[in-house]
Amino acid sequence: MEHIDETALPAPEDRVVSATRHVDAPAGVVFELIADPSRQPEWDSNDNLAEAAPGRRVTAVGDVFVMTLTKGEDRENRVVEFEEGRRIAWKPSEVGGEPFGQLWRWEVEDDDDGGCRVTHTYDWTRLADPQRIRRALRTGEEQLRASIDRLAELAGRQG
Repeated sequence: MEHIDETALPAPEDRVVSATRHVDAPAGVVFELIADPSRQPEWDSNDNLAEAAPGRRVTAVGDVFVMTLTKGEDRENRVVEFEEGRRIAWKPSEVGGEPFGQLWRWEVEDDDDGGCRVTHTYDWTRLADPQRIRRALRTGEEQLRASIDRLAELAGRQG
């Protein structure tokens, strides 16, 4: 098994990355795009999501949705935080497996301009697999912001 020098990794507090921006669309429109897994490939900037079954909108903590990656692998995503219209977070794993150790969170808040403030967070503090850590090191604020930008464009067309 490949080894990563733990002393070369960012401190745990630096393994949580976020990006925030204003989106010119109602919070409800933005949240619907996030909470519907079948829409995620349209706005995810990693371009590694292929598809999820339609009609599986997330509605509560404990929901699970399966996403097929562009490489053909399926990922099970367990929803661990949920507040309708405001916050959703999930932990990915292999189907039937334990979560890998990262968390993806989205927070949406109405603002005074008729739009909303969107925050996207990637928390990989519990990630241990060296290959996944290498990918996590390449996921920074810029990549998270790119997903928000794509989401904003899509929401603007829908709103």
